[in-house]
Order: sequence, then structure tokens, then C-alpha cells
Amino acid sequence: MIAVCSEQLQTACIPAITIRDVPEETRNELAARAARSGRSLQEYLRRELIALAERPDREELWARIQEHRRTHGLEWRPGEIAELIRADRDGR
Repeated sequence: MIAVCSEQLQTACIPAITIRDVPEETRNELAARAARSGRSLQEYLRRELIALAERPDREELWARIQEHRRTHGLEWRPGEIAELIRADRDGR
């Protein structure tokens, strides 16, 4: 009984997000992508939101680039910015 109550309590503490006014075409496309991946719409969107949150936004990425420039000098080697962006995107 304690395990069941603990599990229910844990589930009750998970935050929920509601998004209103999603265009029907958008919802349908996301539902189709979810179906193609063998997931429910909720599971598909959850994974997509987690992946989105793990990637830096433009401001954070720019701050990282600026910090790299301060640390390693102002001159860029050819292809260095692209490599930094790829490394950041890939979590390296």
C-alpha cells in the first residue's frame, strides 16, 4: 500500500503544460509525426520539449561563442564557428 501511495504522490507532483490556440493543421501534423514514430501525441511532444530544453537558445549559444573568443583570442580559424555550433548541438 505504501508503494502505491508513493507512486500516486510522485505522479501528482509532475507539472503539466496546457497549450491553447494550436492551429488544427499544426496539431494534425504533430499527431501524424507521433503516429509515424509509434508514440502517442503526448509522448511525442514530451520528448520534443525535453530535446528543445536541452539545446541552448540563440542567446546562450552566442554567449558561449563570445566566451570562447575571450578565452582563446579574437581571431577565428576557418570553420571554427561551424565546429563550435556542431559541437554544441551534439552535446560535445
